[in-house]
Amino acid sequence: MITTKSPREIEYMREAGRIVALAHEAIKPYMKPGVTTAQINQICEETILAHGAAPSFKGLYGFPAAVCTSINSTLVHGIPSNTQLKNGDVISVDIGACYHGYHGDSAWTYTVGEVDEKTLDLLKVTEEALYVGLSYAKAGNHLSDISHAIGEYVFQHGYSIPRDYTGHGIGTQVHEDPDVPNFGPAGRGVILKEGMTIAVEPMVHAGKPQTRVLADGWGVVTKDGSMTAHYEHTIVIRKDGYEILTTLNKEELLKNG
Repeated sequence: MITTKSPREIEYMREAGRIVALAHEAIKPYMKPGVTTAQINQICEETILAHGAAPSFKGLYGFPAAVCTSINSTLVHGIPSNTQLKNGDVISVDIGACYHGYHGDSAWTYTVGEVDEKTLDLLKVTEEALYVGLSYAKAGNHLSDISHAIGEYVFQHGYSIPRDYTGHGIGTQVHEDPDVPNFGPAGRGVILKEGMTIAVEPMVHAGKPQTRVLADGWGVVTKDGSMTAHYEHTIVIRKDGYEILTTLNKEELLKNG
């Protein structure tokens, strides 16, 4: 069931999103060789707890850590460990925080040291695809308008999109209805309504779209070993556009469609 949120609920989600954004800010100085993904996880968890929230992902479906840390060809759900970041790596960090029972969720892909131009282009296109999709987030539009815009932008730049992983509704649960695919035809399905809250998250491969799950049962990697990128914001649908809930950038908060 797809729900719309009351102003009070959105306020809780806005604070959850702010805390997620603070955690992302906290880890930026640590994106350098020698830092472990376990250290990144610890910084995020401490930041979330210090602001009166709880890590949304810790224990979710049995996940063992506070955040997901996914390096290079690992697309999503990487488990933090003693793995050290290396020069030339990229790492997506997916962070969720729960405040007064409401969740915020945002992933971002970071560079470590000197990263090659091909990989930088992958990251640039994926981040741009997020905002291209969000430009269709407006009451009265179809949800699939967002999906279509993301997919077409990614495909025209020569990259691929995994078929089995999507964005999602969010609120009192991390994952609620509806699914938010990253490709597909426009003008189909759900009509966006003011007060709907969704997490839009383009996931993109430099190579082919096929994936496999690692032996740990969590990490999802590209079958061909190609690089990946992942960007995500939690938003609320407004009458004339959308509001990003997972940002500290006041200029980015409200956008009109």
